[in-house]
Amino acid sequence: MPVRQYVYFALFSRHVTAHEMTAVLRIAPDEVSVRGSRFTTPTEVPVSHAWEIVCREPGLCVDEQITRVLDRLRPHADRVAGLAARLAADDEEHGGAVLQVVRYFEDADPGSEEQALGSPAPQEPNLFGWHLDGPTLAFLVELGAELDVDEYDLISQDDNP
Repeated sequence: MPVRQYVYFALFSRHVTAHEMTAVLRIAPDEVSVRGSRFTTPTEVPVSHAWEIVCREPGLCVDEQITRVLDRLRPHADRVAGLAARLAADDEEHGGAVLQVVRYFEDADPGSEEQALGSPAPQEPNLFGWHLDGPTLAFLVELGAELDVDEYDLISQDDNP
């Protein structure tokens, strides 16, 4: 069963834009979202502005993706923690910091040419299961970040018409 996954650390706010966050942090984000865009598409308009550092590198387990994201933030921990605290104080519901893990579980492609020819599948890393050690958890607490994990079962969705 293939797994697609990615991890990001985000600072979010209804009032402070990603551009303003970048000015405070002096770190360029990998991605941003803008609250309340005038455009009708996409239909989902973000509730908050967001400033994100992302790891979408395939083949890494979640622990490794988290390490890559947090290692980029460590040299700037004081500024990130300070801004996260300010954003949370301004708006407890829509302000603060989060480490987000997103995982999609998909069915293997049973009709692939390699499987039809009887060739063994190439050895893939085991992407199931992950953990956060004490120092990583302590760093998230230092940053004032929540941990949010979203997992999507795309296999069962294929079975239901």
